[in-house]
Amino acid sequence: MKFYKLTLILFLFGITIPNYSQQITKEELVFLTPEWKGERFDDGRPNVSDAILNRMKMVTLEEAWAVLKGENFKYQYSEDWQTINPDSVLVGRAVTAVFMPGRPDIHRAIDDRGHNRDGRIKSQNSWPLELLTKGDVYVVDQFGAHIDGPTIGDNLGNAIYAKTGNGIVYDGAIRDIAGLKEIGGFTSFFRSYHPSHHLNDPDGQLNTTLVGINTPTRIGMATVMPGDIVLGRDGGVIFIPPHLAERVVKTSEIVRLRDMFGHEKLREQKYTAGEIDNRWSEEIEKDFSKWLNEHIDELPVPKEQIQELLKTRTW
Repeated sequence: MKFYKLTLILFLFGITIPNYSQQITKEELVFLTPEWKGERFDDGRPNVSDAILNRMKMVTLEEAWAVLKGENFKYQYSEDWQTINPDSVLVGRAVTAVFMPGRPDIHRAIDDRGHNRDGRIKSQNSWPLELLTKGDVYVVDQFGAHIDGPTIGDNLGNAIYAKTGNGIVYDGAIRDIAGLKEIGGFTSFFRSYHPSHHLNDPDGQLNTTLVGINTPTRIGMATVMPGDIVLGRDGGVIFIPPHLAERVVKTSEIVRLRDMFGHEKLREQKYTAGEIDNRWSEEIEKDFSKWLNEHIDELPVPKEQIQELLKTRTW
């Protein structure tokens, strides 16, 4: 009853709540991401800070996977990708889209609502791009479609890169691969390449229908939420829940520093491999703290983060 009263009040005062075709509502997205306590975009997506994104670029897949596994997030990693810029790292906030094999009746209904009620233009494959902002990664479940499957070529690729400064994670085939490679920073992960393009005419040839924008999405064996942090590198992609992003970064930085210290001391033959590979003695821990202080301006971790780490150490 309260919902209907609220709806009536909003109607009487001319206030409307946007509910765009195929796009999850802000309320539903907030409901599905309750552990995120930080800022959000207007559409409800968690907005992990740019500072965390920048630090995430140094994180390895192993480091991120270990943190997520420890928090019982077992299905966040996807592999067996082809890549553009395979030596680069892709980091950003996920904007998701879900396509299914084309079905004319559903496609017509979605087109009608999108064009006539929501003011969307052109074909469905361009609609999710309207949500993209700087630092986003477009994550698409294209159900592995290959021949006549690509919904992204160099035109949409350039549009995506202009909005986000990033590439894509695309569970299907792309086209215009030569043009996409020319973009430069369009670091991307995709399943296959085919020179054909998707067919989107419900009264003729149809093979893809957009059924979800910013909805929970399956990529391989991973579950992806809008606002997850995408980390793609070394042939794999991991999707990090936003409330765990800072923990992943901090854990990675600690591991990175300890590895640097350990490798240096092994080369100096100050400690044995057995001493470094096992739980460190109090002597090694004290030496590590001293090393951090002595090299604080030279290390590949922000000085402020090292100072924060040192405050928590008692040796």
